[in-house]
Amino acid sequence: MKKSIFTFATILLIVGFTTNTFAQTSATVTGTAAGAKLIKPLTLTQTSPLHFGTINVLTGLGGTVTLPSNSTTREFSAGVAESKVAPLATNAAYNVAGTKNVTYALSLPTSIIVTETIDGTATMTINDLKARFNGAEEDAVISKLSASGTDNFTVGGTLTIAPGQEGGVYAGAFNVTIDYN
Repeated sequence: MKKSIFTFATILLIVGFTTNTFAQTSATVTGTAAGAKLIKPLTLTQTSPLHFGTINVLTGLGGTVTLPSNSTTREFSAGVAESKVAPLATNAAYNVAGTKNVTYALSLPTSIIVTETIDGTATMTINDLKARFNGAEEDAVISKLSASGTDNFTVGGTLTIAPGQEGGVYAGAFNVTIDYN
């Protein structure tokens, strides 16, 4: 009996391995999407510095000078006033180039320190920096490159002049950063 069980099991194994199965052995998906997104490196070129022009300090009171982001028409407060002596005020101005029709973000510092250039001890602060993109109605920090991959913007801010501020030429530098969104 043991031999017949063994023979029967052997026959079942042989039949199991030689039987044709009709299961599907392959499958195809058609229309699978493929692609890539290429972005060109952004370039940022400064075409004009941020300069508040020449300012009259009246009786040592100090005050503020605001240079709007889209105009060189300055606003004066307290003990400072306009001067027509050169140099005149200029907005910082920049040209941007990169991948067409893509948005990017701008980062400006919260403040800039400018130092009197002869003795290097007197300082003033420029803060409240704002940017205006390519003819936009409002200040912003996000813009979109044109169909040709270009844009531009200007920057303004507020200069604070302390009471008794030392006269002279003040200079400093600041970073402007752009990056794709």
